[in-house]
Amino acid sequence: MLTRTIPSSGEALPVIGIGTYKGFDVGSSSKERTVLGGVLRNLFSLGGSVLDSSPMYGRAEEVAGDLLAAQHMREKTFVATKVWTQGRSAGIDQMNHSMKLLRCERIDLMQIHNLLDWRTHLATLRAWKGEGRIRYLGITHYSSSAYGEMEKIMRAETLDFVQLNYSLDEREAERRLLPLAAERGMAVLVNLPFGQGSLFRTLRGKPIPPWMQETGCDTWSQVLLKFTLTHKAVTCVIPGTGNPDHMAENCHAGVGAMLEESLVKKLVALFK
Repeated sequence: MLTRTIPSSGEALPVIGIGTYKGFDVGSSSKERTVLGGVLRNLFSLGGSVLDSSPMYGRAEEVAGDLLAAQHMREKTFVATKVWTQGRSAGIDQMNHSMKLLRCERIDLMQIHNLLDWRTHLATLRAWKGEGRIRYLGITHYSSSAYGEMEKIMRAETLDFVQLNYSLDEREAERRLLPLAAERGMAVLVNLPFGQGSLFRTLRGKPIPPWMQETGCDTWSQVLLKFTLTHKAVTCVIPGTGNPDHMAENCHAGVGAMLEESLVKKLVALFK
């Protein structure tokens, strides 16, 4: 799998990871846990490392932590999670709880989820980074409606990461945020690379164009991930899944050359 560099450190990060929203919010049955263990094994065996979660995702942090511990995978994992509450004390309590659930003495990336009370939490994250409790800090959102506020924060603050939505049918990030991240030296995690589900509904039943098959894409998920990774400011894409086969498909999108500009234009035209 290809890697891209985190600007603030020079560390290389694989370009395909996994988001745990919905897919990892499961119970304690052995069947559910076995399937998700297969998801993680495929991620790691095919070169990925990034696992992104949040207290907002139900039991996802707990399930991910249990699986990583049971299969001795923590050292292979770039663990990212978020703080999602109001107030300094509540934020500290929540982050400590997340670390306990994820079974991590140190979190690789702690993010302020959907910008909630970001000024308060950013001060805490800076202190925690200085103490070595987290390695990187950042902000997140899933909607272009928040891009104005994100842009202001990115221009005013020093951040290691931003996480945002970017897909073939939601390209607003290309206009300001992706170029700004590159300018300011911020790594970018992309959520919702398949949109809100509309892309798959639009593409269902349509064959993969021969000119995309020539790039190594066998599924529409690989096509969509290749599109997202074409932008050089994108560091890693984190599609969510609870299916081992889908995880393998997604990982293969991170292998080989990215799309040339001519193919990107053909993809955009095809979708329209």
